[in-house]
Amino acid sequence: MGKITKEDALRYHAEGKPGKIEVIPTKPYSTQTDLSLAYSPGVAEPCLEIEKNPLDAYEYTAKGNLVAVISNGTAVLGLGDIGPLAGKPVMEGKGLLFKIFAGVDVFDIEVDEKDPEKFIQTVKAIAPTFGGINLEDIKAPECFEIETRLKEELDIPVMHDDQHGTAIISGAGLINALELVGKNIEDVRIVVNGAGAASISCTKLYVMLGAKMENIIMCDSKGVISTHRTDLNASKKAFATSLDIKTLAEAVSGADVFLGLSVADVLTKEMVQTMNDNPIVFALANPNPEISYSEAMSSREDIIFATGRSDYPNQINNVLGFPYIFRGALDVRAKAINEEMKLAAVKAIASLAKEPVPDVVNAAYKLKRMSFGRDYIIPKALDPRLLTRVSSAVAKAAIESGVARKEITDWNKYENHLREMMGYDNKMMRSFTDMAKANPKRVVFAEANHVNMLKAAAEAKAEGICFPILLGNEDRLAKIAKEENISLEGMEIVNLRHDRELERCRRYAKMLVEKKQREGMTYAEACEKMYDRNCFGMMMVASGDADAFVTGVYSRYSETTKLAEQIIGIRPSYKYFGTMNIVTSKKGTFFIADTLINRHPSTEVLIDIARLTHDAVKFFANEPTMAMISYSNFGADNQGSPVKVHDAIAHLHANYPEIQIDGEMQVNFALNKKLRDDTYPFNKVKGKDVNTLIFPNLSSANSAYKLLLEMGVVETIGPIQMGLNKPIHFTDLESSTRDILNLTTVAVVDAIVQEQIDKAK
Repeated sequence: MGKITKEDALRYHAEGKPGKIEVIPTKPYSTQTDLSLAYSPGVAEPCLEIEKNPLDAYEYTAKGNLVAVISNGTAVLGLGDIGPLAGKPVMEGKGLLFKIFAGVDVFDIEVDEKDPEKFIQTVKAIAPTFGGINLEDIKAPECFEIETRLKEELDIPVMHDDQHGTAIISGAGLINALELVGKNIEDVRIVVNGAGAASISCTKLYVMLGAKMENIIMCDSKGVISTHRTDLNASKKAFATSLDIKTLAEAVSGADVFLGLSVADVLTKEMVQTMNDNPIVFALANPNPEISYSEAMSSREDIIFATGRSDYPNQINNVLGFPYIFRGALDVRAKAINEEMKLAAVKAIASLAKEPVPDVVNAAYKLKRMSFGRDYIIPKALDPRLLTRVSSAVAKAAIESGVARKEITDWNKYENHLREMMGYDNKMMRSFTDMAKANPKRVVFAEANHVNMLKAAAEAKAEGICFPILLGNEDRLAKIAKEENISLEGMEIVNLRHDRELERCRRYAKMLVEKKQREGMTYAEACEKMYDRNCFGMMMVASGDADAFVTGVYSRYSETTKLAEQIIGIRPSYKYFGTMNIVTSKKGTFFIADTLINRHPSTEVLIDIARLTHDAVKFFANEPTMAMISYSNFGADNQGSPVKVHDAIAHLHANYPEIQIDGEMQVNFALNKKLRDDTYPFNKVKGKDVNTLIFPNLSSANSAYKLLLEMGVVETIGPIQMGLNKPIHFTDLESSTRDILNLTTVAVVDAIVQEQIDKAK
């Protein structure tokens, strides 16, 4: 990550609409009726219901998803007491994080009041508006009194994130770090440098996790907090040690754990070298830690090191916790965030770090595959699984500890709801995955020496989607797997150019020449083809040695599709085959064809593409309503590509009346049924929402879905092959691991259906 300049930061906050958050309506507001329901007179009805039962506010208002981020600006980041207005950008930023990570709406509220009692009364007065209160950037020791009182006197979740967020995330990291070095928390010596709100909260949580108070030494800017000092307030006295030590250097000597929540550069290499074997150092001062990453890592080889920075491993980042803690608390209408809920969050975060890291997370951080270890003791902030794992754990703890006012009984349904809400979910892909897991098939990965394809094969194996067959040289695949930390366990590797595969190559060649000898192919030519991985892999499927085949990250589609047509053949009743992409967006799921195969389709080809796409959409459990796209509408242009489309529609209407399709039409008329029906009331899909688009050529179809994808409007599955006799699927050159995994899942489902068809014959 490049250095952030002052100019960059100011421009980011000022450009466009100033600030980082806004309010967006969630109900229709375009008609007089809408406005009458939104306000007077319709709004009176929910008001009366809430008057009778205050809990109905959760049903009829935004209260249940609304958190107040409240500060008086007395301890803003590392900037200190800069006042409430100057702290507003931070509070807006907190609101942004709540929204983008957990879908929680936020009002940021800056209160110009330093007196704790007056601040408490102000927050209490506005509390009915909210489902939860996040206290932010309030200095110690006042923050302790403020949080304690508000938790006692309000019946909604209250949390001072500066205290508990850091404690929860660092607690999860500490659990895992201790596991890696084989130490018990009950036995380790812990030094905490800094005695502010976060330090005290962290220390209390570590004690809850099993640390012994007699093994903890806390330091402030004056040195060790000991019973010999006379300048301690009540908060510090609770952590005073009777040991006869005064300096941080003395405290660190022989310690197992260092937690820094103080200032930069107070911990030296020499101090770290005096710590116990396998020291754990959490240097969390921001933006510059108590000891730099380079200094810490060069001090000794056995260190586990974490900071608050995103540009080094093991970032202790509060965003791993607070959005999901409030998400879980809000969803059960909790009356508080209690210790049980915090511990549940700690354990959920710690546990997630031990699971395989999704490729989407590795890609987001431009890293090779991460795995649990010294450089990965806590999940990354962009791991989408945090939403379901932490929120569910917190919600369960709230229910079990008795502070929830709403029960959740179907946890799978709840997690699905969370994924859908945040756009992480694809119901269709989940249903395919479930189908594939119930009946996994043998899938050939032709280009297994491509990292993304090898990762996809490993993930498909781990998830139980298929039994991968990797084509490639064993030594080369093993080298790639080692470099990328990919497990090849349980996967078959076929080196088609090894002598041991000679007999199989001859058998495949004989099969192919028997099929193609009347088209001029000789046995010698067929044998030569078997050294081509795509030809060999397709023959595995054709012969029954495998069930499905995936290729395309290296190969030119124009060559592999011709090969597939030659070896596998096109389904009876069709002369052509094609591909389709499924795109999912906020407006629903759409199907686009042909996105890969036919460059300049004739009318005859377009007819087959439409028929194939119709059947494919039905295969994916959707009822196809189709439009053939062009740059003109219904015969307005009588030359060029519109004519081919126009003629294809005429043929389909005459010969396949069961297919709901019309055109040619421009894409806006296809997707806007009011515009279409008002302008062309004769159209055959009148009153229906089009979900399937047939484009007039490869250029337009391919460009359309890739444009949507790159603009972040949609997610896509495909290209999905339509029309071949066997499950042979082609991916794109730029396909990610996730793309290939999705296509593998589709290929398995395709093979399952093909198996059912074969049995029915």
